[in-house]
Amino acid sequence: MVKLRKLLTQLSLLLLALMLTFSSTTYAQEASAEAATEEVAADLGGDPVAGKTLFNANCAACHKLYDRAVGPPLFGVGDKYDKEWLYAWIKNSQELVKAGDPDAVKIFEEYNQSVMQAFPALSNEDIDNIIAYTYTPKPVPTAATTGASGGGGGGDSTATNNIILASLALVFLLLVVMLLLVTKTLRRIAEANGVEYEVKEARPSIWSAFVHNQFMVFVTAILLLLASGYFAYGWMMQVGVDQGYAPIQPIHYSHKIHAGANQIDCNYCHSSARKSKHSGIPSLNVCMNCHKNINQYNGEEDLANGYTKEFYTGEIKKLYEAVGWDETTQSYTGEEKPVKWVRIHNLPDFAYFNHSQHVTVAGIECQTCHGPVEEMEIMYQFSPLTMGWCINCHRETNVDLKGNDYYQKVHEELSKKYGVDKLTIAQMGGLECGKCHY
Repeated sequence: MVKLRKLLTQLSLLLLALMLTFSSTTYAQEASAEAATEEVAADLGGDPVAGKTLFNANCAACHKLYDRAVGPPLFGVGDKYDKEWLYAWIKNSQELVKAGDPDAVKIFEEYNQSVMQAFPALSNEDIDNIIAYTYTPKPVPTAATTGASGGGGGGDSTATNNIILASLALVFLLLVVMLLLVTKTLRRIAEANGVEYEVKEARPSIWSAFVHNQFMVFVTAILLLLASGYFAYGWMMQVGVDQGYAPIQPIHYSHKIHAGANQIDCNYCHSSARKSKHSGIPSLNVCMNCHKNINQYNGEEDLANGYTKEFYTGEIKKLYEAVGWDETTQSYTGEEKPVKWVRIHNLPDFAYFNHSQHVTVAGIECQTCHGPVEEMEIMYQFSPLTMGWCINCHRETNVDLKGNDYYQKVHEELSKKYGVDKLTIAQMGGLECGKCHY
């Protein structure tokens, strides 16, 4: 036991040393990167913090620091051009192009003659701050990029959990062995000292007593039959009900990021929900409306589940490959690849459901049926989508007559009939079989 205690102490010290080394190395890397940025900013006479705000407000729509976008990458742009030239270019680029400046003409031709917006309101100090910000070193990922090829599982947390479970299992095994050894030793001591201990007589087993009791056998058989019928009925009623179904898609799409963090309206992507029976799967052209200029993910990470910035950026690359977009030349190659999306919500063919009737006419929020979509990293079927679920909704939902005079007279007559102030969908005929089954 003394040796075991020493071994555990040594392992603990080793793990502590590794953790301290990793944290100090990470801190040293971050500190050196910050020091390098501050040193460059001091040489250029600009404030990178203020420059970041100006860059995001004026430049980020067309430029990135490290990659080509609508315009060229701006990392270290102060080393490529004279500062006075940069002042003139940023304030009015077309003036330099028309004057025949070779650098200006070269950039204008290389980037498909895209006209850069003029920024006459920016002072030389503002431009110095932006230039200082462009020297920000590219962040080096410190976390393991787990889950880059699929739907992520946190490698670090999984490894830690496995170590803890293995340690607990080892401790439990040691306790069992010690109890067995202690029991064996006590028996030997008792036998050596001539101590007699009572040996209990063998009793008939519970199974033997149960088999010889015919009443208990009969009652148990009845109970088993009833329970089997109950569970069989429950299982059969779940056939075709896919609540919680969350398939892995060929390209990972996070509703949590798009609908949650970025607050993109559901109808922007699923535009056909306003005017069609089906909400439709958005075309990749809709994705490219934003991702033509967004080729990297810079939002929050979920390291516990393996959703790192590198993982999300890799999924954007899959989108580019599918639509045939070359981010280097900022052009389409024409080499497209179909994306085989997996359908999640699916009603039987004999059930009729019209999205436009519910979304546009009734004004029902998407979350009513699809759940908190803005919180879903992986989209799943929130509601059971069963007949009973739809009928309960029709029984509980009142008819909204605001801006809809068509139902006004019908509403007044039926309200008198049922003795209510507001009618539900069910009272308006929402339970008729022909409304959903045609």
